[in-house]
Amino acid sequence: MNDKELAAILDKLCRLPAETEVVEFKEAKNTYHFDKIGKYFSALSNEANLKGRSCAWLVFGVENKNHAVVGSSFRSSRKDLDSLKGEIAAKTINRITFIEIHELNTAGGKRVVLFQIPAAPKGLPIAFDGHYYGRDGEELVPLNLEEIERIRAQAGLTDWSAAIVDGATVDDLDERAISVARANFKSKFPDKAPEVDSWDTLTFLNKAKLTIKGKITRAAVILLGKEEAEHFIGPAEAKIRWLLKDSKGNDKDYMIVGCPLLLAVDKVYAKIRNSKYRYLKDGTLFPEEIDQYEPFTIREAINNCIAHQDYSLSGRINVVELEDQLVFTNLGGFIPGDVGKVVQDNAPEEHYRNRFLATAMFNLKMVDTAGGGIRKMFNFQRQRFFPMPDYDLSGNKVKVTITGKVLDIDYARLLAGNAELSLEEIILLDKVQKKRPLSKAEEKHLKARKLIEGRRPNYFLSKGMSQITGQKAGYSKNRAFDKMYYLDLILKALDEHKNLSRKDIDELLWKKLPDWMSDKQKKSKINNLISELRRAGKIRNSGSDKAPNWIKK
Repeated sequence: MNDKELAAILDKLCRLPAETEVVEFKEAKNTYHFDKIGKYFSALSNEANLKGRSCAWLVFGVENKNHAVVGSSFRSSRKDLDSLKGEIAAKTINRITFIEIHELNTAGGKRVVLFQIPAAPKGLPIAFDGHYYGRDGEELVPLNLEEIERIRAQAGLTDWSAAIVDGATVDDLDERAISVARANFKSKFPDKAPEVDSWDTLTFLNKAKLTIKGKITRAAVILLGKEEAEHFIGPAEAKIRWLLKDSKGNDKDYMIVGCPLLLAVDKVYAKIRNSKYRYLKDGTLFPEEIDQYEPFTIREAINNCIAHQDYSLSGRINVVELEDQLVFTNLGGFIPGDVGKVVQDNAPEEHYRNRFLATAMFNLKMVDTAGGGIRKMFNFQRQRFFPMPDYDLSGNKVKVTITGKVLDIDYARLLAGNAELSLEEIILLDKVQKKRPLSKAEEKHLKARKLIEGRRPNYFLSKGMSQITGQKAGYSKNRAFDKMYYLDLILKALDEHKNLSRKDIDELLWKKLPDWMSDKQKKSKINNLISELRRAGKIRNSGSDKAPNWIKK
């Protein structure tokens, strides 16, 4: 949004006679407690769902009684403001977070921060830090049981994909798509194959759960409809956009395909350049070359997007092909809530956004509702020693990134040399190689198994793992020496050279500090070492604060 549009929204909100269940004003002139922001996020998101709104607003820099603009310096750095999205996502179900955080400098020169909060997805009340919140007028309160159940009931009350399409007939379906659907159905259910060919089209569609008593459903239009039949499900779209980007992120090529999506999957798959990936040979550890992406993984990701897309949001499914990654996105929250739990449980989900559509896709051999599809994707990456699939569930959409190369050779060797590692442990180690934060429970588990060392957030492979993978030197570079080692180095250097500048001390210690330390952390560590020697009366500064010259006392 531009400043003019934001100013109009702020003016509209400020004209409200009082705060409502979906709008909250706070002065927040300097700071505001993070937990309170999280509670308001949960409350406003749930209330927006219950009131049938697409979003709610939390506004900083506006007085809550008379709505006078007072200005706010809350997280004045844009980087700090954007980091709040991840902080909130870490404590909400499905990692749902702000649609956007807007900054507006008003005509009076005062800064206002507008947090745009999405409505809770249908059937999924939003909790913050494990608790559900709501609003009683202007008051922040726990979401009552009746409201929780009212939101949860939405998942079972309506199935957008099962709705009958008025005016649509079999003539609006693509003949080739129906033929492919028959073949897939026979492959899925071989015991029924002899009789399938004797069914007329409507009988087959009924049996495959694409129609209801001969009437065309939205699911049938999505999967089998002719391209021109898409208008039957408007304003929803049934389209997949494939986009190819170069190493600099520039668009190189694109394709948009629509109904029938049963056939569109093959068209998108054919566009993706599944090149051979050549490993650096390490004895007989790796094969010489392998497909960058397992075909099952590509098809599973696209079909999951089709099955779980929230078509009521009128958006497209996207498949973005980067140099070494594929990124798949579909609109709508991740109904199971937690990807790790899906992988671990390896069981069918209890709730589906489009149950009718998912059932039809199962019957046509497009998805596996037995619950193993996502776990298979993780296992295929494991077999390649590639990074695990990345799931980003923020912004009321699901974004899945599949990487088609080795990111960290140490990690690849670890997988190759440790067949006893569980998939769950590999997923945690994958977080370590990607420098992602671990929970306390995850850290405790990996350290108990002696897989990692280091302190939060700077973990590295343990001594035992480094020896197994032949990375002893790498381990030593990550492992800090005892503090006395560094202190003795400084004192011995002073014995030899009589005086040292700060630059001299930096050069002396820099490469001996652990590799996981950033430049800033190394500077701070050296500062602390010098200060300790000074406080102990072992050295003194014979120069100035700006140009120190350290000598022994």
